[in-house]
Amino acid sequence: MKVLPFKIPKPENNSLIYQEDIEVVFYDKLHQHDEIQISLIEKGKGTLLIGDSIYSYSDNDIIVIGSNLPHAFKSDKNTDETSKMMSLFFTESSFGDSFFKLKELSEVSHFFSKSLQGLKVETNKKVIIKAFKQLKEASKLNRFILFLEILKTVTISNSEPLSTFVYNKKYSDLEGKRMRNVFDYTIENARQKISLDDISKVANMTKNAFCKYFKKRTNKTYISFLTELRIENACKLLNTNTDLSINEIAFKSGFNNISNFNRQFKMKKGISPNVFRKTNL
Repeated sequence: MKVLPFKIPKPENNSLIYQEDIEVVFYDKLHQHDEIQISLIEKGKGTLLIGDSIYSYSDNDIIVIGSNLPHAFKSDKNTDETSKMMSLFFTESSFGDSFFKLKELSEVSHFFSKSLQGLKVETNKKVIIKAFKQLKEASKLNRFILFLEILKTVTISNSEPLSTFVYNKKYSDLEGKRMRNVFDYTIENARQKISLDDISKVANMTKNAFCKYFKKRTNKTYISFLTELRIENACKLLNTNTDLSINEIAFKSGFNNISNFNRQFKMKKGISPNVFRKTNL
C-alpha cells in the first residue's frame, strides 16, 4: 500500500489494513489520512513530526496517530541498518457505523477521542508487541481478533499524548506541499542559523503571512518549533555521544548561546541537559 501525500488509498474490500515498512528510512513526507494508525516500530530510530510536536522514536516504540493528524517519520540518516515498522489502519466506521457503539466494546469507546492528539504507549508493551508479531501470518479472522486485543490493550495502558493542538481541517495539496517543504528544510538545516526571512522564502510567502500561516496550523510560532527540534536533536546527542561536552552538543544542535540552550532545554524537558544525560545513561 503506497502512502501518498495526505491521502492513503484503501485496498478493495479490506476494512482493516495491515502494513509493513521495511526500509533504511521510512516514508518521510508529511502526510495525513482518514485512517487511525497504530504502529509498532520494531527497529529504527529517528524523529517523529506529529501535529504541532516533535519527538524522537526508537526500537519498540508503540505509536497511535489519530485520523487526519499530520505526521512524518524522519529516520536517522547516519545508519545503514534496516528499519521496520508494522502498522494497522482503520477508521471508527471501518466495520459499520454502529460497531464500536456496541455495549460489548464500551471498554474501547474512549480510545477514539484520545487518538485525536496521537499517543505513545508507555505500559503493557510486551503484550502489544507479541500481538503485532502474529499479524503477518494470521488469517483475516485471527488478524481481526488480534486487532481487538491490541486496541483493548492500548486503551487500558498508560500513554503520553503526542500533540497538544489538533488542526481540525484537512490540508489541501498546496498546504501539504508547503508544510512539507518547511519541515524538510528545517530538519535539514536545524544546526545552522535559520531566519524568518529564510523560511518564508521556502514557503513562498512574505514573512508576516508565513508567521500567521504557521501559527494557525500548529498553534505555535516557527521559532518555538525550531527550538523544540534542536532540543530533540540535543537529546539524541546527549544519549549517544558521551565524549561530547554539553557546550559542544549545544552548538552542534544549533544553539549559539549555552545559557539559552540550558534555559530552553529545562523549559522543554523539565531538567537540565546534564541531569538528562546522567538519568538516561
